[in-house]
Amino acid sequence: MTTDSSEAALKVESLWKIFGSKADRILGTPDADLSRKELQAKTGCVMAVKDVSFEVAPGEVFVVMGLSGSGKSTLVRLLTRLIEPTAGTVVMNGDEITAASEDRLREIRRHHVAMVFQHFGLLPHRKVIDNVAYGLEIRGEDKQTRLARSQEMVDLVGLSGYESSYPDQLSGGMQQRVGLARALAVDPELMMFDEPFSALDPLIRRDMQNEVIRLHEEVGKTMVFITHDLQEALKLGDRILIMRDGEIVQIGTPDEVVGAPADDYVKDFVSEVPKSHVLTLKWVMREPRPGESLEGKVMQSDRIVKDAAREILDSDDPVRVYDGDEFLGVVDDDDILRVVVAEEDEPGSEPAPVGLGKSS
Repeated sequence: MTTDSSEAALKVESLWKIFGSKADRILGTPDADLSRKELQAKTGCVMAVKDVSFEVAPGEVFVVMGLSGSGKSTLVRLLTRLIEPTAGTVVMNGDEITAASEDRLREIRRHHVAMVFQHFGLLPHRKVIDNVAYGLEIRGEDKQTRLARSQEMVDLVGLSGYESSYPDQLSGGMQQRVGLARALAVDPELMMFDEPFSALDPLIRRDMQNEVIRLHEEVGKTMVFITHDLQEALKLGDRILIMRDGEIVQIGTPDEVVGAPADDYVKDFVSEVPKSHVLTLKWVMREPRPGESLEGKVMQSDRIVKDAAREILDSDDPVRVYDGDEFLGVVDDDDILRVVVAEEDEPGSEPAPVGLGKSS
């Protein structure tokens, strides 16, 4: 997804964060071009975020992914100046965060952005309903208004009946739902998630990922989601930014990251991903051969291979692939099986999601 700069919900330009004494003197010198390891050895400074630029469209789920130490958590804190950037600009819905006064920044944090962290940060002496209402209370909303709004959010995240429970009476997944409700209660323009599910058990984590997808479909908030987990990134993200040593390695849709990794680092990341679960038909289609039938059914190019495979295998004619009204190419049995068989040959891959022939 791309957007004009004037319409971006979030625009980041040339953002830097260097930790260490005299860090601001490094920019504009040859030292700024050094690798993180070289810079630290020479100056003692740590390059946490290096010349990062990207845009997030309204309503987009934008995932920032990287291993520990890649700079992703520092990046999300720079976006609201929980950490002050060394250089660069951050513009959020037309507001330049990096130039905002303390009063304006406080206003933006209270009214326009909400954060969900790995550690829930719930107030243990407050009931669920009061935890959800906390941001509204800080904002100065009257009690009746904030409790009514909080009840709506409790219902939205599936915690109806637990309004009077205390945090220690809830499971980890339920506590994180309270965190989601609290973030949504202030009706933010932008939601930021910093590895919110990484401490949860796998099954609960999957449920919470599904919950984020559901909530996004219902409320349509712009979301920036930080994770070290590729499967989580592929599941949640409209687009994914991959970081390494504070720098951007690649920005793309899930199918672009899996289908056309930018370098060996990304290629290694995605090597065990079942490609049929991520790639769309545009990655497996081809031009029609001379004399080949063009009477087959029509599918859109953004259809996931796994979801389209059975219909294609059951079709007597090649399936025609379109982008809207524009004809792009065709897909037949061999094109689908090439992806499925390749998955079966990859170490650690999941079983093929479809059979290897037409049903009778």
